Amino acid sequence: MQLLSYDSAYQQSIRDPETFWAEAAGGISWERQWDRVLDDSNPPFHRWFIGGMLNTCYNAVDRHVEAGRGDQPAIIYDSAVTDAVRTISYTELRDEVATFAGVLAARGVGKGDRVIVYMPMIPEAIVAMLACARIGAVHSVVFGGFAAKELAKRLDDAKPKAILSASCGIEGKRIIEYKPLLDQAIELAACKPECCMIKQRPQTHASLVAGRDFDWDEAVAAAQPTDCVPVAATDPLYILYTSGTTGIPKGVVRDNGGHAVALHWSMKAVYDVEPGDVYWAASDIGWVVGHSYIVYAPLLYGCTTVLYEGKPVGTPDPGAFWRVISQHKVKALFTAPTAFRAIKREDPQGTHLERYDISSLKTLFLAGERCDPDTLAWAEQRLGVPVIDHWWQTETGWAIAANCVGLGMLPVKPGSPTKAVPGYDVRILDDQGNDVPDGKIGNIVVKLPLPPGCLPTLWHNDDEFERSYTSTYPGHYLTGDAGYRDADGYLYIMARTDDIINVAGHRLSTGGMEEVLASHPDVAECAVVGVADALKGEIPVGFIVPKSGVDRPAEQIVKEVIQMVRDKIGPVAAFKTATVVQRLPKTRSGKILRGTIKKIADGVEHTAPATIDDPTILDEMAEALATLGYPAATVAAR
Repeated sequence: MQLLSYDSAYQQSIRDPETFWAEAAGGISWERQWDRVLDDSNPPFHRWFIGGMLNTCYNAVDRHVEAGRGDQPAIIYDSAVTDAVRTISYTELRDEVATFAGVLAARGVGKGDRVIVYMPMIPEAIVAMLACARIGAVHSVVFGGFAAKELAKRLDDAKPKAILSASCGIEGKRIIEYKPLLDQAIELAACKPECCMIKQRPQTHASLVAGRDFDWDEAVAAAQPTDCVPVAATDPLYILYTSGTTGIPKGVVRDNGGHAVALHWSMKAVYDVEPGDVYWAASDIGWVVGHSYIVYAPLLYGCTTVLYEGKPVGTPDPGAFWRVISQHKVKALFTAPTAFRAIKREDPQGTHLERYDISSLKTLFLAGERCDPDTLAWAEQRLGVPVIDHWWQTETGWAIAANCVGLGMLPVKPGSPTKAVPGYDVRILDDQGNDVPDGKIGNIVVKLPLPPGCLPTLWHNDDEFERSYTSTYPGHYLTGDAGYRDADGYLYIMARTDDIINVAGHRLSTGGMEEVLASHPDVAECAVVGVADALKGEIPVGFIVPKSGVDRPAEQIVKEVIQMVRDKIGPVAAFKTATVVQRLPKTRSGKILRGTIKKIADGVEHTAPATIDDPTILDEMAEALATLGYPAATVAAR
């Protein structure tokens, strides 16, 4: 695929988006050519490739087989928790997907029907997603092991005809039985599925409800393969739920046409890989990264994708990632900064890396949370390859800002995800909607229309789409992030807007303070939150997790980081309070739950987020805050 330089591509994408994306759409096979590239007749609901017909599964699987590349590996399944490795060729994947599509069709699932996928990181999960796409059904993947109450909410919103699940998932050394959670969710939900397909794993056997539940393998053995069903470019491919402020999950919709075009284009332009290269997104299919860069983008582009069931540490050690890269000759790795902070914490000198040959690795991409410069530098020094921080959201489905390596790599600036990706007209606005000067923190927005691949709306909820994303700054998409642009056009994503604190009238970024704390040689990871203060409005409080093996007094580390913030940001930060903790509350994807920490500190009533990795840590945070003089925290945590 011949690409322009970054500057030329970006300028064309903003000046003439229809020509730009029409050319990109040439990389996709269409059943019927579109009538219009962009329909902007009903803002803010812009639609791409109106009148076009295609099938995403055909583009991700069948066409590679037809092009003579059926023997190439499509998926490498690597399970560190079961010590299993399996390679699936494109031909094998096509056959498995076509057969499972037949399973769904035999149960009455067809075009437009919703299917919940509630599965662990096994090949059948990818087969399930692609089988839905093959017959035009709309899949909604829910993170395996998600709480029954939250799963029930998604059942009632999506109203699925079928649920695809497994007997269990494996988190580290823990076996999590899915079927009791699934049964409870169905009992709680008003909308009941017509059938459930259960993949029995060797680790545990799930009991099946007669007439509703069916054994996956038995159903496959009796099924007939099904061909791809063409759908409109604007038809939904999937729904992915993200937390809503009202407690009702928001169903982010992804269409078929724009999604396929954008993700296919991104593989070369952003990640600089070629068909046949081994690409590894170390995430989970339950998150948007898993949808976009474990499943769809690598397969649309004809790469080999790695499906990894394991952790960066503990399965069995901090060398797990290096083993996968070495064994499977991974060219590009995409993961979260949290993963590298965990590796750095357990193996700060990188001794486990010495056991493996990772010469195949050309680039490391980080996203999901802001990458602090210290983690970026550690990764660069240990791996000896470019480390690319990039920024995107569930709603966009692919990068808003990145160092587009395939368009000519730009100089790396630690702390910045580089510049806006072609297609995204990023602006920095103040609270009144005015552009702010370079270097000043403001609200980050994207001028509409959003490029292909981004959400066109929320599932059956146009009003909430407008309220959440486009009403605050009409004509713009509200990212909910705060940051600034420097004189060279580089973006800096400092925090969620909720994490910009007001200390005695000064707007300060908790992300900037975290950057200082993370640079301390004894700090593995950290968080800074704004806590209510009667005098100053808010004051920052820091939480520090030390690196493995650090035995210096906690009081000394706290004293040093407080002085570092004073030296690098100034007394205006009013950073005088910090404590050492053994861990931080996180989602299962590794994001630190700063908002929850703040609620605990402020004594605000709350419940443990559905995505939390381990709810017991909230009591630990409450105890830590109580020692700092926030006794209400103990009550709030309970």
